[in-house]
Amino acid sequence: MAIDLPSGWFGSFRGRYFGPRPLIEDGSVESKESLIFNARIGYRFKKPEIEVAVQVLNVFDAKDNDIEYFYASRLQGEPAEGVEDIHLRAAEPRAVRVSATYRF
Repeated sequence: MAIDLPSGWFGSFRGRYFGPRPLIEDGSVESKESLIFNARIGYRFKKPEIEVAVQVLNVFDAKDNDIEYFYASRLQGEPAEGVEDIHLRAAEPRAVRVSATYRF
């Protein structure tokens, strides 16, 4: 959902959802679902053309995974053929960004 008002104010609230999905062809291993929300609010000045905004990433500080894979890997002391398991990248914790843009 995005809002862009004639007064100069703008904002958005977006959600990204990934449901459980197969990580290998036979579907015997699935990823977990993930849901992350991001929000942004700002103001656009007309003269000079400047935009100031605040963005909040992972608004609700979800402890989900950004991405998951299933493959064999090997750590020291593990068998030479490796161990098949889910490997993942965890979602970034809540973060706030402030930005200013000047257009010329």
